Amino acid sequence: MILTLKTLSSNFRYAAQAILLFTLLSPGASAESNSYPVKQQTVYDLKSVFASVQSMDITQGRARIGGTLVELLVDEGDIVKAGQKLALVRDAKQKLQIAAIASKLNSLQAQLQLATTTLKRVSTLHNTGKASQAELDKAQTQVDVVTANIAALKLDQAVIREAQSQGDVFAPAGGRVLNIKAIQGAVVMPGEPIADIAADSYILRLLLPERHARFIKKGDTVLVAERGMLDVNEETSQSTRREGTVSQVYPELNNGRVVADVSVQGLGDFFVGERVRVWVSTDKRQTYVIPESYIHLRYGLSFVYLSNGSEIVIQPGSKLDGGIEVLSGLNNGDTLVHRPTSSPVQTNSAGQ
Repeated sequence: MILTLKTLSSNFRYAAQAILLFTLLSPGASAESNSYPVKQQTVYDLKSVFASVQSMDITQGRARIGGTLVELLVDEGDIVKAGQKLALVRDAKQKLQIAAIASKLNSLQAQLQLATTTLKRVSTLHNTGKASQAELDKAQTQVDVVTANIAALKLDQAVIREAQSQGDVFAPAGGRVLNIKAIQGAVVMPGEPIADIAADSYILRLLLPERHARFIKKGDTVLVAERGMLDVNEETSQSTRREGTVSQVYPELNNGRVVADVSVQGLGDFFVGERVRVWVSTDKRQTYVIPESYIHLRYGLSFVYLSNGSEIVIQPGSKLDGGIEVLSGLNNGDTLVHRPTSSPVQTNSAGQ
């Protein structure tokens, strides 16, 4: 009797497991767990436009003195740091002026030595009463005058040396050298630009038609294609798009176009002026979007299953981030399933 009860208990457990497995694998349970309620969603109409990579700030390395460009230390495309030396400008007259002042200093040093010797002699004679106080004052004044002249010449020499150092052209900011304005050996004037430097921060600059002025605003999200994707299909490039943010919308129109800047990470390896495909939002609307897995094709038509077991024809639209847009065939409140719980009801629109 005990053996019989154990056998019945074991059979009952196996039967319960089989029933549970059958329930999980049955079409009704699958449709119930994988149903999708249909409701309208807000989608944005994206327009494909081109943007160009631009630097937010373009500065120039300028010569501070006039002279000859004796050495050029950078070339187009070089990456420079703030304060890095770009070129050397020298004025030949400054070297001659420094040499002339050095000669005058040598002469004054000899005069100072003579005046000091004379002062010592007059001072000795004054102590013995053989020289007057006026002669002592005159010798002391001569030493003071020569000493002052030496100090003035040294200051003049320092000014010329400082002016000579002003011939070193430095980068005012870090970035990439876009253009070299002068060649080695050319004569440059004070304030003349030597090199154009694009600062490290790069943005995408959009030029949109005037009709889009009421749609675009600061903070909007745009989609940016990868580098070189200028003539590809939008669907093939959808997986490679990255997001950018509109950082600034300029209040002035440029030849009937709205100018806006987009901030995107990783533009440092682009060429300044390089074109990039960008998708911007031009309007928004209400539509139905369903996952692509619920759509099956037959005889060139697109069908979906409803939870009531019916099968209807739909008209799919473009592919969006959340799935496929449905232009017609669905209503609010419909529930989609992957597989009907009963035999599908043929509709007139299917034509079967």
